[in-house]
Amino acid sequence: MSDIASGDMGPWLSPEDLEMVRRKVPMLYIDVLPARLGERGELEAVGLLLRGTSEGGISRALVSGRVLYHETIREALERHLEKDLGPMALPQLPLSLVPYAVGEYFPTPGGPFHDPRQHAVSLAYVVPVAGDCQPRNDTLELTWLTPTEAVTPEILGDLTDGHAVLLKRALAHAGKVL
Repeated sequence: MSDIASGDMGPWLSPEDLEMVRRKVPMLYIDVLPARLGERGELEAVGLLLRGTSEGGISRALVSGRVLYHETIREALERHLEKDLGPMALPQLPLSLVPYAVGEYFPTPGGPFHDPRQHAVSLAYVVPVAGDCQPRNDTLELTWLTPTEAVTPEILGDLTDGHAVLLKRALAHAGKVL
């Protein structure tokens, strides 16, 4: 019996196996725009992460990450939100996990979604957070911006990997067409 069939395979691939799979199969990711809502449920602010890049620069990003083997979308959302925003962020995941957008990342440049490592598909969500967010891991800071502030050329220019497109689609989805 294979490791997969027996349930003994853990959620992680070795770096070599991950590289091989990335060359052969689209990978599933989630992208999340943290949000603060007003008393009547209207979008008041969105949270963007500030991170260091592998080239030594600084960029902004959505909460993002891979869905692991045998992990539900809900579990992946919870894991990545806690990883980047801390355990007291108190995300309010929706009952229905229908994404507001799907990002299709390709290793070849030219489209709005580019990931030089792989072909990936990302399900994008707006998730309200009610608690205290304390950035962790490789996140330097979480910046809360009004929808108007979030779509300034400076902020959109700092977003990486198609996240500017996902941010604008999220705001439109929330009725904040600017």
